[in-house]
Amino acid sequence: MKVLLLENIHPTAVESLTSAGFDVETRTGALDEAELIEALEGVSVLGIRSKTTVPRAVFEARPELQVVGAFCIGTNQIDLAAAAENGTVAFNAPYSNTRSVVELAMAEIIAMARHLTDKNAALHAGIWDKSAKGAHEVRGRTLGIIGYGNIGSQLSVVAEAFGMEVYFYDLVDRLALGNAQRCDTLDELLEKAETITLHVDGRDGNAGNFGAEQFAKMRPRSLFLNLSRGFVVDLEALRDNLVSGHLAGAAVDVFPTEPKKAGDPFESILQGIPNVILTPHVGGSTEEAQEDIGRYVAGKIRDFTTTGSTVMSVNMPHVQVERRAGGVRVLHLHQNVPGVLARVNSILAEAGANIEGQSLSTRGEHGYAISDIAAPLADDVVAQLRALPETIALTVLTN
Repeated sequence: MKVLLLENIHPTAVESLTSAGFDVETRTGALDEAELIEALEGVSVLGIRSKTTVPRAVFEARPELQVVGAFCIGTNQIDLAAAAENGTVAFNAPYSNTRSVVELAMAEIIAMARHLTDKNAALHAGIWDKSAKGAHEVRGRTLGIIGYGNIGSQLSVVAEAFGMEVYFYDLVDRLALGNAQRCDTLDELLEKAETITLHVDGRDGNAGNFGAEQFAKMRPRSLFLNLSRGFVVDLEALRDNLVSGHLAGAAVDVFPTEPKKAGDPFESILQGIPNVILTPHVGGSTEEAQEDIGRYVAGKIRDFTTTGSTVMSVNMPHVQVERRAGGVRVLHLHQNVPGVLARVNSILAEAGANIEGQSLSTRGEHGYAISDIAAPLADDVVAQLRALPETIALTVLTN
């Protein structure tokens, strides 16, 4: 089984998949749609990070693609509905780089509060600017977190350890950790907090959500961070508020358009503004996070291709069944309509196939069943199962 890994995925993933018997090809940068379709010839498993987009056209051109692994948190770069319709399982790493992003956020909050990047630039230019003007401790100051998921909630805990007072706003009713206080509206959060940090997901509804109106409601001389998604923030509005002095500083790690690979040129309207920290989408780019992501996603790929497990898939029903010795395992992804499993079992019964174990789960429009059969199935039986009008994908594994 051939695997294509793009965008400098950690060697841990390569080692894990190679040792499991996969034929692994690696490439350093991202690919556009046409390049990706060409590169996927004969490939069963694709591994990407955040720069490679996998739209519907890719799945339509490469129906043999079984798995897409996003070696990152976000999956908005993958058309998950098209993947499911194609029978392609998608996995991501929802927790592995949480701590790395949190530590970068705290580092940037402190750096902006102390104007460290400005002091550093001045000293490199030979200017000794020893002054406390505009420099503040973060202890006792207020932090507003927009998006209280895995990253936002852990940042909440770490910020409190630094002595900050934490407020958060989330569309989902989430449990407050430590002494963090929930705000009922975004406006309430913007009014209370001196530092605002975004940690929202990549859903389309978040595009352009933070712009001139929201910046105007922030407290004068506030700090602003975006380590979530580039398309969430109106950078023109951010620049205007920085240049006017309404905002005292900003840290941005993600951008609406980003270079495909290291070394490519980058331009932004935020360049050259004092107390603005620009980083090249490195929130989760620590050795520890990337190694753990490589291990985790490679493990999910290996488990699916060897056992059919879809636990933690982002687009398929979750099914996990312990492997049995002997016989075969039938993986049946199908449309979620009544009676499909009954028809599958009827075909197996007529063929005299003894079912030793079976598990079914549904999710939205899709159902996924794993059936362990005592003996190998004849080709005509497999053909009958594959020919069912509700079948999306059928795979037979030897136990």
